[in-house]
Amino acid sequence: MKMYFLFLSLFFCSISFAQTSISGAVTDSDNQPVFGANIKVIGGAAGTVTDNDGKFNLTASSKLPYIIEISSVGFVSVKVTITSNNQKVNVVLKDESNLLNEIVVSASRTPERVLESPVTIERMGTAEIKKSASPTFYDGLENLKEVQMNTSSMSFKSINTRGFATVANTRFMQLVDGMDNSSPLLNFVLGNLIGVSEIDVQSVELLPGASSALYGANAFNGILFMTSKSPFTSPGITAYAKFGQTSQKAAGTNDYVDYGIRMAHAFSSKLAAKANFTYMKATDWYATNYDDRTIEGRDRSHHNYDGINVYGDEVSTNLKGVGQSLAALGLIPASAVNLLPSYNVSRTGYNEVDLTDNKATNTKIDFSVHYRPFGNENVEVIFQSKFGFGNAVYQGANRYYLNNFFMQQHKIEVKGKNFFLRGYTTTEDGGQSYDMLFTGININREWKDDKTWFGQYAGAYVQTALAGATPENSHIIARQTADQGRFLPGTPEFKTAFNKVTNEASVLTGSKLVDNSKIYHSDANYNFKDLIDFAEIQVGGSYRQYQLNSHGRIYTDADGPILYNDYGAYTQLTKKFIDDRLKFTGSVRYDKSQNFDGNISPRVSFVYSGGESRRHNFRTSFQTGFRNPSTQDQYIGFNVGSAILLGSAPDNLTRYTETLPIATTVGQGFANGTSVTINGTNAYNNSYLASSVIAFAAAGNPALLMKTNANLVKPEEVKAFELGYRSFINKTSIDINGYYNIYNNFIGNLNVVTPLYGDALDGGGVTNPEGQKALHALQNGNTRTFQLYTNTELEIKSLGLGIGLSRKVYKDFEVGANYNYAEFKFDQAKDPSFEAGFNTPKHRVKASFGNEKLFENFGFNISGRWNSEYLWQSTMVDGMIDAATVIDAQINYNIPKLKSTLKIGASNLGGKEYAQVLGAGLIGQQYFASWTLNP
Repeated sequence: MKMYFLFLSLFFCSISFAQTSISGAVTDSDNQPVFGANIKVIGGAAGTVTDNDGKFNLTASSKLPYIIEISSVGFVSVKVTITSNNQKVNVVLKDESNLLNEIVVSASRTPERVLESPVTIERMGTAEIKKSASPTFYDGLENLKEVQMNTSSMSFKSINTRGFATVANTRFMQLVDGMDNSSPLLNFVLGNLIGVSEIDVQSVELLPGASSALYGANAFNGILFMTSKSPFTSPGITAYAKFGQTSQKAAGTNDYVDYGIRMAHAFSSKLAAKANFTYMKATDWYATNYDDRTIEGRDRSHHNYDGINVYGDEVSTNLKGVGQSLAALGLIPASAVNLLPSYNVSRTGYNEVDLTDNKATNTKIDFSVHYRPFGNENVEVIFQSKFGFGNAVYQGANRYYLNNFFMQQHKIEVKGKNFFLRGYTTTEDGGQSYDMLFTGININREWKDDKTWFGQYAGAYVQTALAGATPENSHIIARQTADQGRFLPGTPEFKTAFNKVTNEASVLTGSKLVDNSKIYHSDANYNFKDLIDFAEIQVGGSYRQYQLNSHGRIYTDADGPILYNDYGAYTQLTKKFIDDRLKFTGSVRYDKSQNFDGNISPRVSFVYSGGESRRHNFRTSFQTGFRNPSTQDQYIGFNVGSAILLGSAPDNLTRYTETLPIATTVGQGFANGTSVTINGTNAYNNSYLASSVIAFAAAGNPALLMKTNANLVKPEEVKAFELGYRSFINKTSIDINGYYNIYNNFIGNLNVVTPLYGDALDGGGVTNPEGQKALHALQNGNTRTFQLYTNTELEIKSLGLGIGLSRKVYKDFEVGANYNYAEFKFDQAKDPSFEAGFNTPKHRVKASFGNEKLFENFGFNISGRWNSEYLWQSTMVDGMIDAATVIDAQINYNIPKLKSTLKIGASNLGGKEYAQVLGAGLIGQQYFASWTLNP
């Protein structure tokens, strides 16, 4: 409370200082206004940006005379000396076609030209956001070189680089104003749910590939930095409103709205504040993939159908086994059992579109207070709060509807010219989120329990078979009989059951996801460049604590939150040689995670600037990175219907327990009871590889059975080599890079089947009494399937190439293109049960063409992208994703008198729907019109 009173008092305190005010305009060589040009006092704190008319006003407390610098991407910077109060400054910026002179920070944690970056880096600023033909700036990131977007939902999109893409991408980090946007419980980024408003974006920087040497274990595949605007340099009120429609064959045509406002004010050279509010609402892409999950060509007419976007049909049992139970109870003659086939049938499921309201919403609110005690950038104290909530669909092992999901972050940071010290906390609340698979399963059970349904199915099958019906017709009539009275979507009975199930957390009767997890994080950095002359040296470190709290629904935390922590420290040295043409950067980081030994991540890079103008820049780097197993990998204990997802932390294996019924009389004799209690050690120490169980079931040969030999999960390692070249030749900007990665102890999933009695032995152990018991368990369904988190002992290699080109081709027409090649090598035959999940197209091509000055106040841009088909592997479903071609376009018009910009845009103009995630909805078309008001 004292802190809040302090900030309130700072708002209203009176500060006396001498100020000067200047104003002016910035135009280009064609006398067109330059929007978004930066005006900054050199050596001071004051700054601002130009409006749509290229005009600006700046108030500074610096003593006269002082110098301001006017800069904008694509132009040569200009410096002007200010000698008097109310001085008028009118500047003409000359074109600077070499866009590689932009300043970036993320590559080395210090400002440097992108041309001299030691690693590949991509950037998006305010000018690029304005040009983007995508509905949002976050969607527009997909057009950057190296970026692969994975859309699980319209409001949940996951970014990845350099392979091994998933929706739940624990290998990729996203930082907004220095805060990690990852979910505390699940360790992956929830798109832009709690990110930044597009009217508050100052810059976006992307580092593809391993960045562990500076940013820690989670920056394994890459890291995205989003920096918001400062209220000191970007004051005023900005607002936008978008309205449009989405079009999809399954969902039809639906409205789309997105609006927001930003308010920022510098009360003085010492105190400033800002606040943002954004809201988006749309109808989500309907997920209507009704292919069978495992058997190609199987459809709903099959007795054991299990549809990808159908839930409840995962409940399946052997029909002959049902008959045997009925005969034992005297409900059917023993001779009738032979009429029943010995294969599985599944219950009738519900389509995903009937289990959600198919709404995608996102509300973001943030505010911050900035205090500079000395009136300059030497020291700045920031208090920032961010809130994000909404609806989305997340796809992992199942499809989960994040309903009224809520996440918040709070940060206190002290930063200066050469240092920062920050601490923040992230908290999330699952709201009314639920698992759609268990929603379907338990709505069925609310109406009729599994035992009754399968008994009615078997009884009806016997009757029709005795009457001479074919097996196909017997199955049809049996299902119709068992489904009589089933709760149909839209009926009051269905709605009542749905509400009951989605409000109950136990998977035995409900589907609600419970989550109240937290992260506490702190990090610091100091740059000694003003104290040490011979080289630029930085040191830094971080500490993080997780509080996992799913109340036993997702993790094994039924008895209370699981506490888990990690920490790290790093140092970096940068030195220039040979007349500053050769830049060496070396860094090393040590990280220690609670359950694992410490790891050291070194990085070494060289950048050489050749040519008279130093525009031919060659770079090479080598680094080792590592990824600690995520909290999921270690502590999950999650029933997803078809399996238990089980983390491998030693205490997690003993904490996870489950009591399961034994189905047959003989089995009950082997198990010494009607039920058995197992824990996680059974899954790792007494199980068969699921792939060998499938082969055994198909061939009936016990010799095919293979015992699981999985180790507990440990950190994953990568050795990353990269070569690159950046230049400007004949008015063309060029960026070429190639990489080669070697992975060891690659983390993945392994499906295993644990018999509830007996010993799992290679070859079935047919001569061993305990092996015979385990065989009996397999043959009679007395098993539990687990999905384990482990490492493959095989080495995995990936390599890739990226080429980016851009230039002005005629007057102000700009064209850009980039190409990415990606491939990985893994000997699947040597580890057939391990899924690496590369999930990346081998070929991707992106291009853009536009002109922001086609004629007065009018601009346009067209962008397109193509990718080849690729294999998608996930814990939910495997299969091929087709090649796709997508064209986006926009036109914009500035209204200087109203300080406004109008934009009309469309995505996927060709209209062919395409997939980015197997199991998610196909992406259709989106049209929008937007109005943006600038200060």
